[in-house]
Parts: sequence; structure tokens; C-alpha cells
Amino acid sequence: MALIVVMEDDAGTRMLVASVLQKDGHEVVTAEDGATGLQLVRRSPPDLIISDVQMPGMNGFDMLAAVRADPATAAVPVVLLTSLQERAHMRIGMTTGADDYITKPFRAAELRAAVSAQLNRRSVQASLQTMAVDAAVQKALIEQKHQLAKLYEQRLAAALSERWPDGNGSETDVRLPNATVLFVDIPNYAGVAQRLDGRELAELVKKFYGSANDTVHLFGARYMRFVGEALLAVFAEESDTETVNHGLRAVRAALGLVDAARGMQKYLASQYPGRTLPPFGVNVALHTGAVALAVLQDPLHGGPPQTLPVGDAVSATMLLQKQGRALGWPIVASVAALRPITGAVRTGARAMLNLPGRAEPMDVVQLVGLAL
Repeated sequence: MALIVVMEDDAGTRMLVASVLQKDGHEVVTAEDGATGLQLVRRSPPDLIISDVQMPGMNGFDMLAAVRADPATAAVPVVLLTSLQERAHMRIGMTTGADDYITKPFRAAELRAAVSAQLNRRSVQASLQTMAVDAAVQKALIEQKHQLAKLYEQRLAAALSERWPDGNGSETDVRLPNATVLFVDIPNYAGVAQRLDGRELAELVKKFYGSANDTVHLFGARYMRFVGEALLAVFAEESDTETVNHGLRAVRAALGLVDAARGMQKYLASQYPGRTLPPFGVNVALHTGAVALAVLQDPLHGGPPQTLPVGDAVSATMLLQKQGRALGWPIVASVAALRPITGAVRTGARAMLNLPGRAEPMDVVQLVGLAL
């Protein structure tokens, strides 16, 4: 099977992880700290590294940085182990090269699922290699997206020049040539709001959007903004690693948002058992393409500058979310967004959707989960 290095200073947890993996047929070597584990990795690069975050001497983040800095081990997937108290710091690991994390205490099934997902990455890479024959087609599609994005930005700039005649925001704009856009909305928000008073609704909003904010930031969003009760986030390739790209991070965030909504549904059912509330759920859309983060100045009224994400990918994602809601899919993604991570995700139904204002239909799929 696979060679797995386990780094964990707690003897009980280390023995548990090793026992579960050995029962599955894997070869497991263990270390009590990051420095010793790093020596094992460099001596014989494994198929997977499982490491605690808090360890004496070299911690999990330092070990991860050293693994990614060495060309011989840079591509080895790494799963971090963390406690609930360390959850707020896990974004560091996810944006500096970690492939996944498990929160302690964990069940054996959770460990097996995370290990299987990372070991299957090798077959994913083989699938990606077979897609090389589509390179010319992909290049043409990307060029077309860039042209559409440029046209959209030119029209936006013309409209903004009338409102902000003195603005020079183009000098500070951030252009992301390849990004994944996530847009999530709560379809039954108005119905729920009608049946809760101000205090109850405020508590609900804080709970859900606090969780949503944590989820999106955890997986390294470059930009996020609330649009009414909806949320728009942009994941950029600038923080990609050899093993984790912006598309996969956006997928994980989308799945986390759906799980958070399920948690809110349980909360509402237990908190208000005697009321008839509409089901609480979300619809998420994912699409990829060029995005510009335009910085807008308003010299007429003052105030801090505002950042506005623009581009064809942004408008298409917002339109796609409405279509996904009509189909009854919790998560709808364009095939273009999932193509770079083929094999890493599980999909359901597939359809060609006509989005308002777009000449060509979009090829989309229902995103079900991560491949195990």
C-alpha cells in the first residue's frame, strides 16, 4: 500500500493513528516531533504525511514549510491534526501548502477518509495528464474569457467615470488572470425572517455568517463580500501550491457552507420547535475565469475606498447560482471550474444552462462532495 509518516508528540494519538492505518495495510513510520519526522521524510519521501500542529521544537507549520521548500518532497501531500482551539489558525496551514486538516478528537472513519482522498491524488494527476490533448481548446476558451472580461471592465469603467470623474482607481486595481468565484445565497431567508423577531433573526444571522466567514477565510479566499444576505468570495491562484489550487479550496469552502446550513437547520428545529419555519438551506455556485478587484474612490463624498470584483466570471457565477437553485442543486459548478481538479471531486447530474445575457450555454454539473 502506501508509506505514511506520522508526526505526533502525544503517544496515545500517535498509536491510534498508526494502528488505524496499519490495519488498512499501509506502512507507517512515526516520530515524536517535527524535526525527527522531517528527517524520516527526507530519508525516504513517503506517499503521505500526517502531522500535529503543536509539537515541541519544530511545530507542524515549520515542518510543512521545510517539506514544501525541498524539491524532493514538495509534492508530498500533508494532512494536519489540530484541536478545536487551534481552528482559527488553520488558514495558515491551508494557504502555505497543507492539503487537508482533521480536528481532534477524530473518529477512525474521518482519518481513513482524509487519507484515502490524498492517496487518490496520484490517480487524479494521471487523469490531468490525459487532458493535455485539450490544451489548445482550453487556451482558446481562456482567451475568450479574457476578452469578455476586458469588455465588461471597459463598460464598467465608462459608467464609473461619470460617477467618479476624478477617480484614478485603475492604478491600484488588482487583476487576477485565473480565479474561482464562489457565490452563496439563502433562498428561504425572507420566509425565515418573517417568522422571527429582530433579536432572534440577529442571533441567526450572526451564527450562520460567522460560520460562513470562518469557512471562507479558512480555505484562503483572496476577497469576500456580503451582498445582502448573499456572500461573494474570490479564490485566486496567487496562493496556490503544488498540491492545492484555488479551485479545490473553493470546493472545500462550498461544501463547508452547505454543512453549516445543515447545522443551522438543526439549530432552528431545536430552538423553535413549535414554529413552522421554512427549511434553512443554501445554494452555492462556482465558476472560474479572470477577475479584477477594482478599487473605487468617491471624491464627491469622501470615505474609504471600496473594492469591487468585476469580470465575466463574477457576473456568470451570480447568474449560475439562481439556475442552480431552480434545479434544486445545493452546489452547482461550471465544468470549467472543476476540470483542473478532475478526480478530486464527486459530481452528480450534468446540464447545459442558458444564462441570461450570454450567447452560449454553460456546461455545468452538480457538485456532490470530495472523492474518497
